[in-house]
Amino acid sequence: MPRQARIDAPGALHHVMCRGIERRDIFRDNQDRWNFVDRLGRVVSETSTSCFAWCLMSNHFHLLLRTGQSPISGVMRRVLTGYAVTFNRKHKRSGHLFQNRYKSILCQEEPYLLELVRYIHLNPLRGGLVGSLEKLDRFEFSGHAVLMGKRRNDWQDLETVFIRFGSGIRAARRRYREFVAEGIAAGKRDDLIGGGLVRSSGGWQVLKEMRKQGLHFKSDERILGDSDFVESVLREQEERFERRHRLKARGYNFDMVVGRVAELFHMTAKEILEPSKKPQRVRARSLLCFWAVTELGLAGTVVGKRLGVVQSAVSKAVERGANVAAEHDFSIEA
Repeated sequence: MPRQARIDAPGALHHVMCRGIERRDIFRDNQDRWNFVDRLGRVVSETSTSCFAWCLMSNHFHLLLRTGQSPISGVMRRVLTGYAVTFNRKHKRSGHLFQNRYKSILCQEEPYLLELVRYIHLNPLRGGLVGSLEKLDRFEFSGHAVLMGKRRNDWQDLETVFIRFGSGIRAARRRYREFVAEGIAAGKRDDLIGGGLVRSSGGWQVLKEMRKQGLHFKSDERILGDSDFVESVLREQEERFERRHRLKARGYNFDMVVGRVAELFHMTAKEILEPSKKPQRVRARSLLCFWAVTELGLAGTVVGKRLGVVQSAVSKAVERGANVAAEHDFSIEA
């Protein structure tokens, strides 16, 4: 059965999970862990990706991210590839480090954001890495310690979490910890990570009751949310696919988009393709990257080769290009 395409869009909330190949450890010591944390922080900062929760276990990790202007696939590619190369070099090994692709569930923000923050941050306690909530408060390799003020980083989004617990940082922190403590008894939450129908309906018990009543629920393995949310996400995904198909059917390719950008900026195609630090040229190339990646669906590596830049530079250009398109109401179609 062919694997389904990932679903993503600016502002989308994702619960990301990734395991080591054959469930082997992907973190052998704290140096490995700090390497991963530093790399994650750098990439989410550079791509304007919001991170609300994270934790590192021995053979897997969890992240709760909101897409900025760079797709989550590009963010994860940078994190995983860079970490795997460093890990293999350090431990004198070769081959794949991670099991298949990472798993990414697109989530309905309300009511799931806080539930996922709690679920992810309780993983070290459920998994036995720490023996108590007090020790979890200081556990280095989880975003919970940052929310508790015991650790610091400049890339984790604390405000989005705390604002849901009222005004005043101290009171919000206390209520957040009480919320986390209440979740300990819940154990493993299949309604958050299980199969699409089980997950989105709220667990097996709820699903059984719905079936007894003859109710049907729209679901998708890639989505956590109610039926209306699932349907709206799939509809938007279908519209985006149809738009790409329509553009390609009309002959839109990279070179045609270069021509469109050149027309809008009153430049030649050669000027667009040649690297330059001139502000107007940078804006034009950024718009080109934005349309090539988001409208045509081209990979950042492919676009980078045509423009003579690395994939990370394309990701940054996509962010700038989104702003350029919005500021001037530019359309890829003439």
